[in-house]
Amino acid sequence: MKILYIIIVLIAVFMLIGSILHSIYFKSKLNQIKPYGQLIGVDDGKVHIYSMGNGKKTIVLLPGMGIPLPSADFGPLIRKLSKNYTVVCVEYFGVGFSSETSKPRTSKNYVEETRTALSKAGFKAPYILMPHSISSVYSEYYASKYPEEIEAIISLDGTSTAYYDKMPSFLRYILPIAKVQQVIGITSIIAHLTANKKSLFKIGYTKKELNDIALFAGFSINNTLLEQILNSGEFINETMNLPFPKSVPYFKVISKQTYEKPNKQLKITPQEYQIQHLKRVGEHAKYEILEGSHFIYLNNIDKIAEITDNFLLKIN
Repeated sequence: MKILYIIIVLIAVFMLIGSILHSIYFKSKLNQIKPYGQLIGVDDGKVHIYSMGNGKKTIVLLPGMGIPLPSADFGPLIRKLSKNYTVVCVEYFGVGFSSETSKPRTSKNYVEETRTALSKAGFKAPYILMPHSISSVYSEYYASKYPEEIEAIISLDGTSTAYYDKMPSFLRYILPIAKVQQVIGITSIIAHLTANKKSLFKIGYTKKELNDIALFAGFSINNTLLEQILNSGEFINETMNLPFPKSVPYFKVISKQTYEKPNKQLKITPQEYQIQHLKRVGEHAKYEILEGSHFIYLNNIDKIAEITDNFLLKIN
């Protein structure tokens, strides 16, 4: 019993220390970081828009789910693409420097919020959408509803809109635990300890970007993000029955790991998952498989830039 008591006391002490670090030290560091770009008023909140470059064509980078600070996470890719294009990174509500929102998380609302933010920030359609992961679903919804506003879509290991499965109901009760971990400082501490900064420096990240990403990671869990995670299956359901317009060129960059590694959440092979998606988009869909993980832009910056140049050159 004494040993158990000591363990409980130690856990309580560590939780208290973590909570203090989170609420005072890490929070003060976070508050010192200024937005990289513009905060645009949209509905009941503000959306962060970060841009670089002055090219004639505008590439809109859209983040995957759970990325703490997309404007920094996409940093090396933004700098590479901005040599030839105007590159804009949109941070959704509940992500990065953007505020939360009370509006429901639906594919339609993500698209309308993105359109409004881009327009208010002074960017004019047509856009070249470059979505990562779940943002590919929103991009297809966007193209289906407003094809005249989309010049092309270059998807970075995008989520398939040809495969739908309901999110397990128990996740609604498990996910809030992440909030507790965040409050007691676990997320902040892990984010600073696990980052492999040496390899990330080689990719092209700056010291500031890596520090900012680690700080934001400790404060990334909020109600808006949790709703996005819980509704991720419904985003697909909302989009999959909308015909993808043949007038919108589509290129999908697929990571080799995603293409080859079996996924227990899927009832089909990873190859079928990708093939069915490309079939849904249409015969005009192009693709290329690149070495790397789901975060394909981390080690394929030059190749993605090359694919972008060649693809846009061909469609024009």
